[in-house]
Amino acid sequence: ILAVSSASWARSKILSSYDMLMIFLSLSRICLQYWIMQDLFVGLVSPSFYYVDNLFVTYKTVFMFLNYASLWFAAWLSVFYCTKVATSTQSFFIWLKQRISNLVPWMLITSSLFSFATSLPFFWDIYRVHDNFTTPLTVTNSSERTATMKTSFFLLILLCNSGIALPLILFVVSSILLIRSLWRHMRKMQNNTTGFRDPCLEAHMGAIKSVLSFLILYVTYFIALVLILSDMFLPFSIGEALCTAVMASCPSGHTMILIWSNPKFRELPTRILHHTNCQRR
Repeated sequence: ILAVSSASWARSKILSSYDMLMIFLSLSRICLQYWIMQDLFVGLVSPSFYYVDNLFVTYKTVFMFLNYASLWFAAWLSVFYCTKVATSTQSFFIWLKQRISNLVPWMLITSSLFSFATSLPFFWDIYRVHDNFTTPLTVTNSSERTATMKTSFFLLILLCNSGIALPLILFVVSSILLIRSLWRHMRKMQNNTTGFRDPCLEAHMGAIKSVLSFLILYVTYFIALVLILSDMFLPFSIGEALCTAVMASCPSGHTMILIWSNPKFRELPTRILHHTNCQRR
C-alpha cells in the first residue's frame, strides 16, 4: 500500500487525499508491527535491560502512540469511504461529502497530535504500575499496593477512553452507515436486474463483506488493547501473549483486505508474483 500510494504521488506530483490517508495508515501500521516485535524480542531476550529505568516506559509510551494513531487513521479511512460512497439527504453529510478531501490533511494532523497528547501520560503511569508489580510485597504494604493499583487502573481506563473511544465510535458509525447504504443500493439493483449473476451486485456484496471484516477486526483489536491496558495479565503470561498476537494480526488482516479489495493495490503483488514465477521457470 505504501509503495503504490507513494508511486502514485510521484507520478502525478499531487498527493490526493486518499493516497495521503493510505500513506499515513500504512506507515503507522509498519511502525506498530516493528515496535511490537522489538518490544517482545527485547523483553524475552533481555528482561533486565528491558526494565531499566525509563526504557520500559519509553517502549510502552511509543507503543500507545502508534496504537492511537493507527486507530485514528483507520477510522478516518472509514469516514472517507462512507462520505464518498454512501448517500444521505442530511445537510451535515452533504457538507462533509463536499469538503472531505480538503479536510483530510487537518484530520490527520489533529488526530496525530491528539494521539501524542493522550499517550504522554502513560510515560508516568505505566512506570508506576510496573513498579507496583515488580516490587517485593510485604503484608504491611499489600493494602497500599491494592489502592494504588485501583487508582492506576481507573486512570488507564480514562486514558484508554479518551484515546480510542472516539476513533472507535467514528469507525463503527461510518461503517454501519456505509453497510446500510450499500445494502439498500444492492436491494434496489436486485429488484431491477434480470440476469442470474450481475457484476455490480457481486461488487456491492464484496464491498459489504470487506467493510464487515474491517469492523470485526477493528472491534477485536479494540478489545485486545483494552485488556492489555487494564493489566489483567501478568508480564509474559499466556493471556498477554494472546492479546499481543491479536493486536499484531488484526492490522495485518486489515491491510490484506485493503490490498485484495482494491485493484490498484492488488496489481503490484500480482506483478511481483508473476515475475517470481517467470524467473523460476
